[in-house]
Amino acid sequence: MYEQIAANKRRSVAVIAAFVVLLVAVGWAIGLLLGEGIVATVVALAVAGTMAAFSYWKSDSVALAISRAKPADPHVYKRLYNLVEGLCIASGLPQPRVYIIEDPAPNAFATGRNPRHAAIAVTTGLLEKMNRVELEGVLAHELSHIRNYDILVSTIAVTLVGAVAILSDIGIRWMWWNGGRVRRSGDHGNSNNPLALVGFALLILAPLIAQLMRLAVGRSRESLADVSAVQMTRYPPGLISALEKLRDDTTVVHASSKATCHLWMEEPMPGVGDAGRLGWWNKMWSTHPPLDERIAALREL
Repeated sequence: MYEQIAANKRRSVAVIAAFVVLLVAVGWAIGLLLGEGIVATVVALAVAGTMAAFSYWKSDSVALAISRAKPADPHVYKRLYNLVEGLCIASGLPQPRVYIIEDPAPNAFATGRNPRHAAIAVTTGLLEKMNRVELEGVLAHELSHIRNYDILVSTIAVTLVGAVAILSDIGIRWMWWNGGRVRRSGDHGNSNNPLALVGFALLILAPLIAQLMRLAVGRSRESLADVSAVQMTRYPPGLISALEKLRDDTTVVHASSKATCHLWMEEPMPGVGDAGRLGWWNKMWSTHPPLDERIAALREL
């Protein structure tokens, strides 16, 4: 498990670097199509550096704001605070900030840049539908994400995926608008440059590439967090029962978005976990392993 944690840290650095490279490549494509290659690439590099720095320091606030999370009142949610405090003492973790999301669907997520600057958000539906042992299992899973250093890259992905999509959209719109002016002026610009096709294809595919990178962030880390949670609570049936309730529950988290769905305990978006003839397609785009697979893995412990 400790080798996996070390590998997570290395993969986190690699994924962040890949996002920065993708942002620069999008800037290069915009510059190539508009005849300002070096200038646009330098601008994209500056944007990438700024977004990476912003993501490191503020992406947790962005994720919490997108999810409409509010600080939990220690007196109103005393049971929640007691469980978080007990698990943190047992695992040697600093106590994270605790947030509540008003949503009937049972779910939770962790965010932050490191264990000392972390937060856990849980829905009101989770508190209502889970007993104490099940809730402890879910909280241990989220604390495991913090202990395993999953939260940094997962949270940064929220901001960087959006940056790639926005920059690509601006590039395509700018090219379309500028292309009209070029045709009216009779200047063909870079239209005869074979690399222009590569640049245009990159602008189209960049958001898809960013989404695939975001999907790669979450899947392997969920299984590791399940195992780490059981190690923390010393009681596999608690987390197994919680996962079974999540599997059987049909409510959808209204506070989720495509940008943050990889952060949650369970896939929050509707339809992604559906089976049937298109089950393989849904599974490919899921940010989490199927709950049945996670439950079966825990039963073997």
